[in-house]
Amino acid sequence: MWISMVFIVGLFIVFIKGYKNTQHVVINHVSIDASRPSEDSMGDPLRILHLSDIHLERISITPDHLYERLKDESIDLIALTGDFLDKKRSIPKLIPYLAILNKLNPRYGIYAVFGNHDYVLKQPNFLQLQRVLEENGCKTMQNENHVIMVNGKLLNIIGIDDFSTNRSDIDKSYGGLKEGLNLVLTHDPNLVLEMKDFPYDYLLSGHFHGGQIHWPKPYHLVTMGKLVRMRMIKGLHKHYGKFFYINEGLGQSGVNVRFGSRPEITIHHLKLSSALSKTKKATKAI
Repeated sequence: MWISMVFIVGLFIVFIKGYKNTQHVVINHVSIDASRPSEDSMGDPLRILHLSDIHLERISITPDHLYERLKDESIDLIALTGDFLDKKRSIPKLIPYLAILNKLNPRYGIYAVFGNHDYVLKQPNFLQLQRVLEENGCKTMQNENHVIMVNGKLLNIIGIDDFSTNRSDIDKSYGGLKEGLNLVLTHDPNLVLEMKDFPYDYLLSGHFHGGQIHWPKPYHLVTMGKLVRMRMIKGLHKHYGKFFYINEGLGQSGVNVRFGSRPEITIHHLKLSSALSKTKKATKAI
């Protein structure tokens, strides 16, 4: 019996440690040079605040905590790459977080795509989530693009819907694209395996939570696509000669613990070209 008690106590201690890890958010700064060879970069880098996988059902970072960590940062644009929640009752909990993001006063706005957990919501609950995002300053994107001007140059923000639930339509997302630099927002990074013939300068994603329980190895991610088997589950990577980033997420899925990973806030410093990139209408190889 005492062996069982020791095991239970040990398991409890491990769980507490894992839960405390969910409270220790990490801010990662990533610098990317999107300027072309022989071209000068223009001005200061574009500062993009990137949050993913908020998972309001299991998050240990409060809106106030988030603001304290970010209040002294200068933010140009905010990118939210999906998995906000998966239960209707959680939708009102999103509003205080969105208020904090608006309080940061991003110069070029807030852009959001949806993840597989968001699509667990049935209609009209999903539409309610989308409406709350839109009413609180977010432009939601489902296989579409939007142009902004940064220091007089075009930046295409391309929002591609969730790959893991077969909602991605890359051709539609690139429809009518103007010449400029291309920033792609999506949830599941496995999408990059389908984008060999589609030009982008940087892609932001989430989905894997950095393994969340990354000890000794994140074997449980094996069913989540080819990138896992390629050992690409968090951080900065390059595929087909193009850079993409996998955010570890702010909240947790399943159990509210983390081992070998931390909740992540990412600030990307995107150095832009002084000239337009020559973006062409992409065609898939046959």
